[in-house]
Amino acid sequence: MKQLFLASLLGSTIAMCTAAMAADTDLKTLEAAAKAEGAVNSVGMPDDWANWRGTWEDLAAKYGLKHIDTDMSSAQEIAKFAAEKDNASADIGDVGAAFGPIAATKGVTQAYKPSTWEQIPDWAKDKDGHWALAYTGTIAFIVNKKLLHGSEVPTKWADLKTGKYKVSIGDVSTAAQAANGVLAAALANGGDEKNIQPALLMFADIAKQGRISLANPTIATMEKGEVEVGVVWDFNGLSYKAKMANPDDYVVLIPSDGSVISGYTTIINKYAKHPNAAKLTREYIFSDAGQINLAKGNARPIRAEHLTLPAEVQAKLLPNEQYKNVTPIKDPAAWEATSKGLPQKWQEEVIINMQ
Repeated sequence: MKQLFLASLLGSTIAMCTAAMAADTDLKTLEAAAKAEGAVNSVGMPDDWANWRGTWEDLAAKYGLKHIDTDMSSAQEIAKFAAEKDNASADIGDVGAAFGPIAATKGVTQAYKPSTWEQIPDWAKDKDGHWALAYTGTIAFIVNKKLLHGSEVPTKWADLKTGKYKVSIGDVSTAAQAANGVLAAALANGGDEKNIQPALLMFADIAKQGRISLANPTIATMEKGEVEVGVVWDFNGLSYKAKMANPDDYVVLIPSDGSVISGYTTIINKYAKHPNAAKLTREYIFSDAGQINLAKGNARPIRAEHLTLPAEVQAKLLPNEQYKNVTPIKDPAAWEATSKGLPQKWQEEVIINMQ
């Protein structure tokens, strides 16, 4: 039996080594093909968003890839891929989580699974490799500690009900951040993608107290002192705080009674002129170095639990334990339908109660 076990173990070891060598060979082949193409053109991946600059600089230094980006919205990226087809000017784009499946359904993407594929949560990737979230966004609070009017710093949604400060969530009719803020509040209060009534009731009560602010939580409104407690994506909150004249006046945190986690995914153009460079770009984005680049831009890497971030980079992010009660969107179709009706419900149930 021992000999049989050892033979089986040896066979397994040989098979694992062979697979590893095959993967290594494939990557070397991909790198060579990408170098031959010499360039990668992106959309929606500008230098100052999630520190894409670091990734483009690394790809240029390591593989000689030239790069240009055209900034545009997720919907515009997909429309561009579909319209240009064989005359493609873009190879890869970065879109919101909801747009990955849309792009795949429209047939404008091509699949590629990076070598770290198994470390990407199932909820954050397409089983065939057409999309995968590289970094996440979780609804958080950004709090100006000097504008709380005697209240304590809110650490959960329940705290917002009794605070003396105003709550800024933004325009739910146009901003995905604001709409997801409503969903996060609903989840924390027993609702879901089909039932956001618990959140509407909570915000309506705050409105009756005269504490809903119409100021969109941005750097500009924060600098003017118009945001006391803002509902934002965690990466936006951290970026805003870092850019304030007195960053110590602000705290960014994930509400402990629940929040929603989403993110952004690359999509590789089906018609890409530099398909191997695009695939190598995705490979690099999901590598340790690529994930650390994103973290340097205040974006939480999807492989955060599998990384050891440099101390100075980890210090820019929120602690892992703050994310223990976050939930991904489990029913995208239901949420799409609910979010379409949100602006009217918000007007009828929250804005009407503003004092």
